[in-house]
Amino acid sequence: MRAAGLCLFLSGCCAFSGPTWQGPPSDHFDGARVFPPRREERGLSDLLRWQRESVRPAWHEVLAEPGPSPPRRLPPDALRVTFVNHATVLLQVDGMNILTDPIWSKRCSPLEAIGPARVRPPGIRFEDLPPIDAVLLSHDHYDHMDVPTLRRLERTFPQARIYAGLGNAAFLRSRHLHHVYDLDWWQEVRLGRATIVGVPAQHFSGRGLCDRDGTLFLGFVVRGPAGSVYFAGDTGYAQHFAEIRRRLGPLRLAVLPIGAYKPEWFMGPVHLSPLQALQAQQDLGAPLAMGIHFGTFQLADEGQEEAQQIRSDRFWVLDFGEGRDVP
Repeated sequence: MRAAGLCLFLSGCCAFSGPTWQGPPSDHFDGARVFPPRREERGLSDLLRWQRESVRPAWHEVLAEPGPSPPRRLPPDALRVTFVNHATVLLQVDGMNILTDPIWSKRCSPLEAIGPARVRPPGIRFEDLPPIDAVLLSHDHYDHMDVPTLRRLERTFPQARIYAGLGNAAFLRSRHLHHVYDLDWWQEVRLGRATIVGVPAQHFSGRGLCDRDGTLFLGFVVRGPAGSVYFAGDTGYAQHFAEIRRRLGPLRLAVLPIGAYKPEWFMGPVHLSPLQALQAQQDLGAPLAMGIHFGTFQLADEGQEEAQQIRSDRFWVLDFGEGRDVP
């Protein structure tokens, strides 16, 4: 079954690929493809080896009730974070409501009938979301850029702005989304009382096999009177964490991925292990961090609750649907 699914994926090479960024070369764009801070790619032979050698522990379906409705608005100086699922987080900061990499779909796949399916429902019902002011998209992979969810968000919150890496606005506009804006690494945009900064990520992009690294992957720092919040999106470990601290100063909270990291020989260039997430927190100088990207879709070879063992007073691993005020 796994081999058949892989063959189907490969045969769809260009069918799901999107448009790529067209712009001048830079220190992370060679004129055709973007590249991460640490260039250590895995190719098709590595993918096939992983699929051949992979021994995945069984994940079980979790039937859980949704968490309570988040507050509609917070005072300007308050900061609250709510974990929805996967990389979807509600940041309530500087009087705004910001969603990261939102996905409420059953699968993270270009097809409705096949592909990774969620093992548990979102921790917050879509209907219980407060008014959304902005959506931050780290990259174009299906578990982070879910078009059905984005369309639903735009219908429900037409005032919301969507920010993504270079080249993604063209694809999203082709899918009938409107308030979409591209950001480059270190580019800033003003939103309300805050500034949103695109920052580097150690990852890759592509909706199919023919648009690999054709659009920019990135993280975000939201800076305002309530302090700075970093959302890493999806990233491996590299020098960019220390660079973010050097350029943007101290953080109040870092939101870091801790899942889809096994086998580390294959996933290491693009995903953080829990231990690397702790090192990233130290590099960032963040007194508090929060884990994401675990326990929703089985994308790699770790156990269902393996990544969550990292939790501590300084590194939160929230329950699905749990919200906390950030000190």
